[in-house]
Amino acid sequence: MPVSAYRHVVLALTEVTDFRLRIVRSDVEFIALNKASGHAIWLYPRLFKLFRALHPAIVHTRNLAALEVVVPAWLAGVKVRVHGEHGRDQEDLAGLSKKHQWIRRIYSPFVSHYLALSRDLAGYLLDKVKIRDRRVTQAYNGVDSGKFRPFDSDLDALPADFPFRQPYEWIVGTVGRMQVVKDQLTLSKAVVRAIEIAPDLKAYLRLVMVGDGPLREQCQAILDSAGLSDISWLPGERQDIAELMRSLDCFVLPSLAEGISNTILEAMASGLPVIATEVGGNADLVVQGETGLLVPSNDPEALARSLVQLATAPVLAKSMGRAGRQLAEEKFSMAAMVATYQGLYDRLLGAATVAVQTPLNTK
Repeated sequence: MPVSAYRHVVLALTEVTDFRLRIVRSDVEFIALNKASGHAIWLYPRLFKLFRALHPAIVHTRNLAALEVVVPAWLAGVKVRVHGEHGRDQEDLAGLSKKHQWIRRIYSPFVSHYLALSRDLAGYLLDKVKIRDRRVTQAYNGVDSGKFRPFDSDLDALPADFPFRQPYEWIVGTVGRMQVVKDQLTLSKAVVRAIEIAPDLKAYLRLVMVGDGPLREQCQAILDSAGLSDISWLPGERQDIAELMRSLDCFVLPSLAEGISNTILEAMASGLPVIATEVGGNADLVVQGETGLLVPSNDPEALARSLVQLATAPVLAKSMGRAGRQLAEEKFSMAAMVATYQGLYDRLLGAATVAVQTPLNTK
């Protein structure tokens, strides 16, 4: 957002991580509360004092863990309290927990408006939590289509340590924290199975899995035991994601649950066909058969056959990538996202033009 519209403070209930380096504005303040696990009620006095000192026009909380912050915000007289649902709860991937629905319902009187990142999450708020539709706005994430763009041989070079440089290699990749919900184990198994289905793929199919976490060693073990360590690269956590995206030929997201995936948007903007599991908001982003393929979650066989389909039809894969890039620019631009958020803030504050105020983003 333009500096003239809103001043921002990011409040982290636990810690402020290196994600703060992604914020390029110099006027953004970061506050870490170092909260222990459990209810945040003991933080209410501190939060109350913070809100009184900061005088925010808006407090914008994110996901269930931060929802209870709307209470001290209300007590401190914050006029607008927005709650965003960005993805499924880790222990309730299907959204079936009656307890979580009940908790959201209990806090709903303290929430001015809800923001859901996908149709799936908006439906959850309406149907399961029983929030009235006039209190819910569905808004997609945006992607920086300048930073994330297709590879241009005249402008771009492969990362220095990138191991796959032959023009005949067809490179499949994924990016994300290597944990259960992202389910990179299924992708590892699918690559093994794809080569069993079509043995010729071993000559040119390559796998890149970027990220660190508890599944990394297990994924490597699956690939090693299948004799595929030489066609796979698991470099751990990286900061050059845009450059790595441009080095791929296909992007895969094998998650068990998602809100609106930033990595899918980044892959689309990078001109890549996307194979994703049909969970959460993935179907909002991937147009089946046009920009990529949707497969059931936790199904290595279905994912393997989709990999074979695109790896053996590179012209089709490239056309899907071009269509995805066009869709990202038309529907999921950063400008469109910012306009939606700023328009919502303005409307909730009851003014078309707002003086410099503070939306306090809590996560």
